[in-house]
Amino acid sequence: MIDPHATIISQYANSPTLVQLIDSMNEYLDPADNINDFYRQVWNVDTAEGWGLDVWGRIVGEPRVLSGVANEDVFGFEEATTGSASPFNEGVFYSGGSPSSNFRLSDPAYRLLILAKALANICDGSIPSINQVLLLLFPGRGNCYVTNGRDMTITYTFDFALTAVEEAIVTQSLVLPTPAGVSFTMVITP
Repeated sequence: MIDPHATIISQYANSPTLVQLIDSMNEYLDPADNINDFYRQVWNVDTAEGWGLDVWGRIVGEPRVLSGVANEDVFGFEEATTGSASPFNEGVFYSGGSPSSNFRLSDPAYRLLILAKALANICDGSIPSINQVLLLLFPGRGNCYVTNGRDMTITYTFDFALTAVEEAIVTQSLVLPTPAGVSFTMVITP
C-alpha cells in the first residue's frame, strides 16, 4: 500500500477533510487485489486459468483445441455405420451425426502442454533434453524415453498406456521436440 501522506505538501498536511479524502480514495482505489488477481489468473502460468492460459497458449504458439481425438467406438442400432460396433454400455451412443474430431483441453492438461511447449521451444534437440520434456509431460506415470535409431529416426517409447488426449498431444500438437530432418515413431508397451 502506498502511503498517501508522503505526497501531501506541508500546508495541507493538517487539513482533516483533505487527509480523510486522500485516505478514503487510497482505500477505495487500492489496486493490490486486482494486481494479485491478475498475477494469479494470467501472469503466473502455474496458477493461470481459462483466458490467462489461452494468452499463454498464444505466446508459445500452441492452441487449446486439438484435432484427432474423437471417440469412434460407438454403439447403437443398424444406422450406426461409422466406427466400430460396441456392446451396450461400452461405447458412446451413436447420435446420427459424424463425431467431431476436435477436443478442447482442460486447464490442467493445457497448462501441462504449454509448459512442455515452452520447454520444447528452448530445447536443443538432444536426447537428454527431449527426455526432460517427456518427464515434464508425463510425471510419475512410468518409463518414457526417446531413442535414436541412427537412421534419421527417433522413437518415443511409453511403458504405460496413453489416454486419447495424451496421444493427441504427442502426435497432433508435436510438442515433443524432433530434430530437423528426423522422423519419429511412437511405441506404447503397457
